[in-house]
Amino acid sequence: MIAEKGVWNRLRTRLLFTGPTLFAFLTVMIVPFVYGIYLTFTNWDGIATSHTLVGFQNYGEVFRDRDFWQSFALTLKYVLFSVVLINAIAFALAYALTKGMRGQSLFRAGFFVPNLVGGIVLGFIWQFIFSKVLVYFGTKADIPLLSYSWLTDPDKAFWSLVIVTVWQYAGYMMVIFVAGLMNVPNDILEAASIDGARGWMRMRKMTLPLMVPSFIVTIFLSLQRCFMVYDVNLSLTNGGPFKSTEFVSMHVYEKAFLSRDYGVGQAEAFVLFLLVAAVTLLQVYFSKKLEVEA
Repeated sequence: MIAEKGVWNRLRTRLLFTGPTLFAFLTVMIVPFVYGIYLTFTNWDGIATSHTLVGFQNYGEVFRDRDFWQSFALTLKYVLFSVVLINAIAFALAYALTKGMRGQSLFRAGFFVPNLVGGIVLGFIWQFIFSKVLVYFGTKADIPLLSYSWLTDPDKAFWSLVIVTVWQYAGYMMVIFVAGLMNVPNDILEAASIDGARGWMRMRKMTLPLMVPSFIVTIFLSLQRCFMVYDVNLSLTNGGPFKSTEFVSMHVYEKAFLSRDYGVGQAEAFVLFLLVAAVTLLQVYFSKKLEVEA
């Protein structure tokens, strides 16, 4: 009897602290996710008060939707360039700002600030820069590459989105790399220097292997954010010109809400979730194999 009472008291205490969080997680995340999966098997248009089950018909439409796969391929290209540049620039900044240079804390804060700006606001700011500031500078300095807005060129508009994304997230990933570099044991680096390892050799053989855990985190975060980009895509280019920058998240939104084909749109969203989850899990799995003990 006393044991049962003790178990009940512990359970009640845990529910007191974890209950509200668990309830919020279930109602905000799990229930909508499960209900969304259910809607992929219906013909709901997003407005009607009733709908009917159509089985796997919506998933068939997903695999027949050429625009969806074209936008997904474009998103893959965007993710590839963005993730590589974000992590390369972030690591370079972190490495430079952990060498004891004067004012490095101020520089760290400055590089981190873009991450605090909302995606919609960020897109409008850079829209002004690409359409007004750079065009004015390019015209005055007679630089053909900058004499017109990149947002009106299908090829340049893509790279505009990559530039803005890298500018936004590089500072955030830099903070993670700074923490990782500060945790690299100095005695290991000193031992490597004594053994004759210098410069790039010490970086490649010692520092980078010990930074693998940081790279796992930064690549995972940058993959997730780049695959699901929507706000910057909307405010900077709105998918234009001529749908040349319509990434997959924007296509899914337009399919579900503008075309009022919510069942197919939700099915595309679920397929996208599975694809992104597979990519990120593979990234974590293979990255974990590169980890070494300090």
